[in-house]
Order: sequence, then C-alpha cells, then structure tokens
Amino acid sequence: MHFDVIIENGLVIDGSGAGGTKNSVGITDTKITAIGDLSAAEASKRIDASGHVVSPGFIDTHAHSDGALLNDGQHAEGVRQGITTEIVGPDGLTYAPLPRKKYLMYRQYLSGLLGLPPEDLDMSSIGSALNNYHHKTAPNVAMFLGHGPIRLGAVGMEDVPLRGEVLRLAIRTMEESFEQGACGFATGLSYYPNSFSDSQELVELCKVAARYDKAFSIHTRNHNVDRAYFGGGVEEALEIGRRSGVKVHIEHYRTSADNAGRVDEIMEPIERAKDDGVDVTLELYPYPVGSGHPLSHFPSWFHEGGTEAALRRLADKETKAMLVRELESKDSSVLHNYSWTWIASEKNRHYEGMSFGDVATERATSIEQMICEVMLEERFSCGLRGVPPSSARLWRAVEEDIMSLLDRPDYMVGSDAIPVGGLQHPRAWGTFPRIMGRLRRRHGYPVEQLVQRLAQNPARRFGLAERGEIREGFRAD
Repeated sequence: MHFDVIIENGLVIDGSGAGGTKNSVGITDTKITAIGDLSAAEASKRIDASGHVVSPGFIDTHAHSDGALLNDGQHAEGVRQGITTEIVGPDGLTYAPLPRKKYLMYRQYLSGLLGLPPEDLDMSSIGSALNNYHHKTAPNVAMFLGHGPIRLGAVGMEDVPLRGEVLRLAIRTMEESFEQGACGFATGLSYYPNSFSDSQELVELCKVAARYDKAFSIHTRNHNVDRAYFGGGVEEALEIGRRSGVKVHIEHYRTSADNAGRVDEIMEPIERAKDDGVDVTLELYPYPVGSGHPLSHFPSWFHEGGTEAALRRLADKETKAMLVRELESKDSSVLHNYSWTWIASEKNRHYEGMSFGDVATERATSIEQMICEVMLEERFSCGLRGVPPSSARLWRAVEEDIMSLLDRPDYMVGSDAIPVGGLQHPRAWGTFPRIMGRLRRRHGYPVEQLVQRLAQNPARRFGLAERGEIREGFRAD
C-alpha cells in the first residue's frame, strides 16, 4: 500500500485518553488510512518522529481570531501551539449572519477585540462567513452562531426584548445557521447587544439549539443582572439549561487571584445542575487575568443605537461627564489594573504596553477620563488586558487550580486569544504549550489525559466530525 505520508518511530497518543503506543501513522490525502507497523509500506514522504509524541491536532474552543484570520490566514499564534482547529465567535461576538450595513457597524464596534478585517466580505449568513475562511487559513475554522448578530439582525443595537414576531425571526435565522454549519450557539453577557436580553429570551433561543443538538457556550452575566435568573452568573446559565434542555458549556470557568484554592466552591453549582440532569462542560485558559476591550465596562444605555451613536455620546461633554462618574462609581478598582494591548492609530500607539495609570498621567487626566478620550480618538479600535498579580505564589495557586480542573473529564481548553495589537495577552501564543509543557511537568499529569482534553473532548462536544483523535478514517490534523 502506498501512502502520501508516513509518520514513524513516534509515541502515538490517539486522543482517547489511552496510553501511548509505538506505531506508525499512514496518511492518504487528508485522512488517516492506517495505524500500525508500516515499515514495509511505501510513502511519498516519511517523517521520523523518534523521541516525539504524535497526537491529534488541538482544538481551541474559544478563539477571538475572527478578524485576525481574515487579515493573516497563516495565523502563527495558533498553529505554533499545535492548534489545528479554532472555534470562532465565542461570547456571541462575531460578524455573521449580518447584512452589509450591520456588518460594517459591528466590525467597527468590535474592533478593539477582533481587529479590522476587510470591509468587502459577505457576512450575510453562516455559510457565506465560513466560505471567507475555507482553504484560506492555516487552521480549520469552526464557527459559533453568535447571540450578538442574532439580536442585531432582529432588532438592531436596541434595548428591546425578543418577543413575538422578532423572536420568530431570530429563531428562523438560528435554524438556517445551524443547517449551514454553525457548531453551537454562543453568548457573552458582559457584552452588547447580548446583555440587552433577559433569561427568558435565552431559554427560547436555546430551545432551538437543543433541537439541533448544539451546545450553548456562555460567558456568564454581569450586566443587567436584574433581567436574569438568580441575578446572573453561572446559576443563570445552568437554569437556562434546565428550562431549555440545551447542552451548556461554561466559558473560561476557573478560580482567579480572588478565590484561588476554592475549586470545590466554584464547582458546587455545576455538580447540582448535573444532578438535575443538565449536560454541562467547561473550559479554561492557564493565566490568572484576562483581556478584552473597554466597551464591556460601559453602562447598558451607552451602547444603544450602535457604533456612531455611542461615539457621539463620548464626544458630548455632558454625556461624557456622566460616563466618567459612572465608571468611577462602579469599575474604578478594576480599571486601575489594566494596560493597553492594542491602539490602532500611530498617534497613540506608544500607549501599547503602558498601564492605564501611566497613560492618564501622561495625558494629565484621570484614568476614567483617559479611557473615554482614547476610545473616541481610536473609534473603539483599542484593546486592554489585566495586570497579573504581584505575588508569584498567588499566580501558582491559580495554576494549581487550573490543573486540578483539567483533571475532570468535563473540561477542555479555550485560549480566549485576542490576536490583535502590539502587546497581546500571552494566552494568544502560549495557552496550549503552557498546559502541555510547564504545568503538566510541574504537577505531574499524564500526557495522554491532557491530549484528550485538548482534542477529543472539544471535537465531541461541538460535533467536529472526524477530528480530535488519531483513528483510521479521521482527518490527519
């Protein structure tokens, strides 16, 4: 038998969780066609993997690379980590399905998170959006159906409930999107227009996802908590699962510097929901602080009307003063622990890597004033990240919790990568090697267990056929 490629002399860890075996892997075209002793077989190319592990490609369940992949399909940030499939659209923040005018509005609105992809793209459906990536990017791309575009398509960037005819329109769009290949339904309830929703809206939308056997991936709520079951958070997400029957996937669920060592406490509501019959999985990344865009700190009313309306509010002296007072009263301590990761303009680009405090000092103003000014000047094309804890011991305590959580069979890894800007959060480049290398060695977890979490678990959860395992007939990712 002739193969295009034979990978030989390596330790094959197949993604199932089983221990490794000394086998060769034969590949024909894009598929694995044989596993075993292939020493007598012919091949166009032979790869000697002596001293190496041969594993399935990793699957990133949470990648904000929607825009970056459209600007640079090589995507070194992901492929250098062994990631061969990225799921875009987490938090419900993505570009499709949207007509051109709404795509251009949301493109600018999300630019602090996703960058600025080309304007002339067809994002009118999930099918057309996937075609923008197909055979044009190094990693495979799967796509969540985002709550943001669903709401924008039905009612625009307005604080109105999805009920009646607009709900029926949203449901029809969801049905079409799942039929065109969306791998799940995602929302992020720190972001807009997602956070204009209430829990009942999400139950109705999740019933559609459940009908199509798709998982509901959720960044839990901390905005408009009065609209949520149990005041938001993980309890709202789990109650949506109870009432809709949808499979629930909790995004970036781990301890932080504030609750390091309290794994049992954060898992208690998860275990209760599982006892009630809710199908729950979870993901994490191995860093103690996150990254994002400043819009997530602004009040609900600020976002109404979309990008240009919000920018006009920043430009209005009285409205800006109101926003500054609100930021000072609600998020002041958080905002004082950020630095800029991306600034679009040449004028302000030297802020990349500077703390908010240092930028405010340079501009002779307060941190809250500075944020409003920079956002207006950059038209939202600015990103931020948290400053890590000063205590290395506390950081290591969080890492110990992370590995403890990955010991559970219901966990997988989502980098939450934001591959935009001159000083990106390191999770964009280091999530998977940090887990498979440094943390695995430090805490003594078996390679085969972690490969299963990084490959088979996400493939099965999100219905990525023929991926996540080294098995005959599967894709040779």
